[in-house]
Amino acid sequence: MHTKADLEKIEREILAPYAMKSSETRGRDYPISQDSMRTEYQRDRDRIIHSTAFRKLEYKTQVFVIHEGDYYRTRLTHTIEVAQIARSMARNLRLNFDLAEAIALAHDLGHTPFGHSGERALTQLMNEEGGFEHNEQGLRVVEYLEERYGDVKGLNLTWEVREGLIKHATEYDTPQIDSRFRPKHAPTLEAQIVDIADEIAYNNHDLDDALKLGLIEEEDLEVVDWCWEIFTAARRESSDTVRDKFVKYRAIGKIIDMQVVDALQQTDRNIAANKIRCAEDVQNLSHKIASFSSEMVEKNRALKDFLLKNVYQHPHNVRMATKAEKFIQKLFLSYVETPQQLPTKYQDRIATDGLKRVICDYISGMTDRYLLEEYVKAFEPQAMI
Repeated sequence: MHTKADLEKIEREILAPYAMKSSETRGRDYPISQDSMRTEYQRDRDRIIHSTAFRKLEYKTQVFVIHEGDYYRTRLTHTIEVAQIARSMARNLRLNFDLAEAIALAHDLGHTPFGHSGERALTQLMNEEGGFEHNEQGLRVVEYLEERYGDVKGLNLTWEVREGLIKHATEYDTPQIDSRFRPKHAPTLEAQIVDIADEIAYNNHDLDDALKLGLIEEEDLEVVDWCWEIFTAARRESSDTVRDKFVKYRAIGKIIDMQVVDALQQTDRNIAANKIRCAEDVQNLSHKIASFSSEMVEKNRALKDFLLKNVYQHPHNVRMATKAEKFIQKLFLSYVETPQQLPTKYQDRIATDGLKRVICDYISGMTDRYLLEEYVKAFEPQAMI
C-alpha cells in the first residue's frame, strides 16, 4: 500500500524534470491537515469531483440544450472528455497527470446555464459591475462560493490548480489575472496541456453532435479538406454493411488522434528549443510552449470556421441562444427589482458583495433546468396544487 510519501517519491522518479511535483506545491490559502494516502493534487481532484458546482455541470448546456436529447454533450460530459485527453497527454509527456486532471475537471465550473449565450447575457448585464468572465467565475467558485468546509471558504485548492483555472486560455477566454497568479508568467505545462485538450474535445464533439442532430451532413465537410480526407478514408476502409455512425466514430477518433500526436510532438520540440530543465523554466516564460504545429493550427482554424458558420450560427442554435439570453436578462432584472425573491443565503451577501454580483453568482450557478423553473415561477401563471 502506497502512502503519500511513497507517491511523492514515485513522482520524483518517473516525472520529467519540468513536471510540477505535488511535493513542491505553493500550497493552499488555508492550513489543512495532511492526508496520509493522497498527494496534494489528487486531493484537489477529489474535492472538485465532490463539489456542488461539478455536479451541476450535468445539466448545463455545452452547445445543444438539454431537451434536444440525451445523446448530446453537456458541460459535464465535455469536462470528462477534456480530462481524459489531458490525462493521456500529460502521461505521455511525463507531466503530473493528477494536476492536469484536477485542472481539467475544474476548468468549466464557472460556466453559466445555456453555454456561451448565458455568458453573453451576464457579461452585458454586469458591464458596469466589473463584468463577467467564466474563468474568473470559476476561480470565484472554488475560492469563495462553494460551501463544503465550515472553517474555510471555497474548496481550498492548491495554488497550481487555481492558477490553471484563471489562466485557462482559448479564443473564447479573456480572464483578468490578478497579481496572486503572476500574470506575466506562463502557467504550468500541465495547465497548458489542458488548454489544448479543451480545444481538441470541443471541436470534435461539436462536430459529432452536429452530425447526429442533422445540422450538417458528412458531405458538408468537403470544404474542410483534411477532415474530409479522413472521413473518406474511414468510409473506404469500412465494409458496405457498416452503418454511417460507425464511420463517423472512426473518422472523429482519427481526427482526435492526429491532433493529440501533433500537439505532443510540437510540445516536445518546444521544450527542447526553449531549453526547459525544470518547472520554473516553464513558468518564467511569457509565452506557452505546449502547442500545435503551425500546420495543425491552420487545419484547426479551417475546422473552427466551418463549425462557426454551419453549427454555432445555424438558425436552430441561434434561435435557442437568443431565447436563453432573454430568459436570463429578464430573470436578472426581476431580481434587481425585487431582491427578496432571492434565497436568504444570497440576500445575506448583498451588503458585502453588492446586489448585482450576488444575482450574477446565483444565476451563473443555475442549471438550464433550474433557470427555466425559476423563470416560470417569476413570470408564468401556475396552477394551484
